[in-house]
Amino acid sequence: MGVRAGSVARGTGKAARGLLLCGLLPLAACGGGSGSGHGWNGALQCAPYARSVTGLQLSGAAAGWWRQSEGAYAHTRVPAPGEVLVFRATHRLPDGHVSVVRQVRGSRAILVDQANWVPGRIDHGIPVVDVSRANDWSAVRVWWQPVHSMGKSVYPTYGFISRDLPDRPSPDA
Repeated sequence: MGVRAGSVARGTGKAARGLLLCGLLPLAACGGGSGSGHGWNGALQCAPYARSVTGLQLSGAAAGWWRQSEGAYAHTRVPAPGEVLVFRATHRLPDGHVSVVRQVRGSRAILVDQANWVPGRIDHGIPVVDVSRANDWSAVRVWWQPVHSMGKSVYPTYGFISRDLPDRPSPDA
């Protein structure tokens, strides 16, 4: 008798929950906002990685990048290569998360490069899908490499930060 994906064999529930919790805890440090520069898995964190790849002059916890970038960089709900997808802070991601868009695969699918989604790793070309009702990238699911399938969790996002300057009204307007 095999064990189906997502099921737990009898007598292993506590152990399986413990392993799952240990696997998810490192995500809590993804944002890089602890001040120490070290999360659950050392110095590798998503925010410094995204900053080094994009050149965006933003710092602190990933979830704070959205507000911090207002007026300095353009915000959008339509992904483009090189833009940063900003995940909101949640119970699972207290500092949020940021990923860099590598490729747009359709109106609801992109590939990203990111650090520390899988703890201690930099991953390239990871699928992310828009599951929002409004098709506005406000809710996404992310590929979970350890199980080789799309993750079941839905994560809220702010949208994308572009290196472009924000739209500003013309002085003649």
